[in-house]
Amino acid sequence: MHRYELISCHDCGVLHQYRPVRPREKARCVRCGSVLYRGVHSDPNRMAAITLGAIVTFLIAQFFPIVELQIGDYSTSANLLGSIRVLWHEQMQVVAAVVFLFTIVLPAVELGALFYVTMALRAGRRPPGFDHLLRAVGAARRWGMTEVLMIGILITIVKMTSLAQVLLQPGLFAFGVLTLMLAIVVSFDPKYLWNIGEHLPGPGGPRPSQRQFRYKAVPAGAHFEACHSCGLVATVPRTARHQRCERCGAALHRRRPDSVGRTWAFLLAATILYIPAMLLPVMYTDSLFGKEDDTIISGVMLFWNSGSQALAIIIFVASIVVPVLKLAALSLLALTAQTRSRWRPQERTVLYRIVEFVGRWSMLDIFVITLTVALVRFQTLAVITAGPGALAFCAVVVLTMLASMQFDPRLIWDATDSNGEKHA
Repeated sequence: MHRYELISCHDCGVLHQYRPVRPREKARCVRCGSVLYRGVHSDPNRMAAITLGAIVTFLIAQFFPIVELQIGDYSTSANLLGSIRVLWHEQMQVVAAVVFLFTIVLPAVELGALFYVTMALRAGRRPPGFDHLLRAVGAARRWGMTEVLMIGILITIVKMTSLAQVLLQPGLFAFGVLTLMLAIVVSFDPKYLWNIGEHLPGPGGPRPSQRQFRYKAVPAGAHFEACHSCGLVATVPRTARHQRCERCGAALHRRRPDSVGRTWAFLLAATILYIPAMLLPVMYTDSLFGKEDDTIISGVMLFWNSGSQALAIIIFVASIVVPVLKLAALSLLALTAQTRSRWRPQERTVLYRIVEFVGRWSMLDIFVITLTVALVRFQTLAVITAGPGALAFCAVVVLTMLASMQFDPRLIWDATDSNGEKHA
């Protein structure tokens, strides 16, 4: 069997042999139903062209205004960088840094690294830092939040229509196009690029010993381990420690070290911070009508009472319901994994996938606050500033995402009957 034909399920660890699928088809795990891979046209030429278009759109989105507000003779406009700068100057450096990282730095890292790698592969060579760049692409994808930012922009625009005349600017349309293009870019599988790059000469020359690799009988006392960065499945001795992937150099672990303990630690910190996140003001409004403090709950009520029930429901679900359900779901997963429960492993795996998917959407309120603070700057008429609740809520979102990333879903299946399957 060729080295690329053995695939380990990310969620339960069962090993599968690769079988080609047509475009838009999916290959699923025979045990837990997780998607192993998709049939996608991921040739370097197409990937480089689409990534270049996304980079151009990304630059337009960053430097052009998103929206402009007008009240009489006063007008303000904001782009994403300017909004982050306002937060920074208002002593909200942590929130500003998180927004900057999730909406600018990480998408830029993904696009830049992917374009650099695909252009080199098109030229028939493996570029310097090839393995590190593709690992950076995978890490950036887990934290980049352009699609969440786009929804936050739309909610902010609807919110501002009750305060001033709203004029749409080029940055808004650029972010809309960028969101669609990034959805295509995310469909590109970095493992495909690793498979191509392994066969090409690089700065240190080709690696023929790896190019001729075939699986043989598994040696006594050895087992399979799958690299979570490049996907390569290799055999290593059971007594081996501190092993690294022979292809990309990432650390290999049969299960994430102290997965349950770290999950509990992040969950406890997130639970403690959730209380001030709900009770403390996330924004202060200083206008001709006086000063007003807004919490997340009062913001939901404001949308509801002003006739925007749909937006009120979206914010309520994303900012209140989702964090609570994430805390409860991750606590259940950690507890059942710790006690090696055999209760409904299939359903618990689906629950983990849902938690992992919805985790980023709780940042919606933070993005709305970022844009609102930058836009409402009408001197003596009205000024909105961020409050301490925004910092606490931002920390809750990040901590719950870290908790879900630390949890190893393969622990769900370790206590069940393997029925003879091979695992990694």
